[in-house]
Amino acid sequence: MSLITPDFGLLVWMTLIFGIVFFVLAKWGFPMITGSVEKRAQRIGDSIKAAKEAEEKLRNLAEEQSRMIEETRQEQSRILKEAAASRDNIVEQAKVQAREEASRILDQARTQIAAEKENALLDVRKEVALLSVSVAEKVLKASLSDGAEQSALVDRLVDEVSSSKDLKN
Repeated sequence: MSLITPDFGLLVWMTLIFGIVFFVLAKWGFPMITGSVEKRAQRIGDSIKAAKEAEEKLRNLAEEQSRMIEETRQEQSRILKEAAASRDNIVEQAKVQAREEASRILDQARTQIAAEKENALLDVRKEVALLSVSVAEKVLKASLSDGAEQSALVDRLVDEVSSSKDLKN
């Protein structure tokens, strides 16, 4: 016969060999192949599940990071506001202290000037008193007899006193 239509005996042997090969494959080959395919499917499923979990974790981490960045910005803003308020407070306190110190120094200067003025007046009064005593002493010592000589002496002493004052100043 030809190749297209095989003989009956060849067909029987081919069927018998096919059955034996199919039985051996079904008994030992197919379970291994299906087991490998199932294991691979399980690994692929686990990998997909792990990828989804990793993606979810990444999404959660990104959200957490965004939240932390926002909190950090808010904290930074709060700290800057506190620093500005503290700076303004310190500047205001420094101004108040400077005003108080200036006022205290001015009061001290005024007090010192008043004390020096009082001391100067006391010195002038002492000088006038000493000069008056000196003039009176000289007038009494001279014991001049007439009024013209007394007037001339008093004028001369007054001139001496005023010239001595001019020399001291």
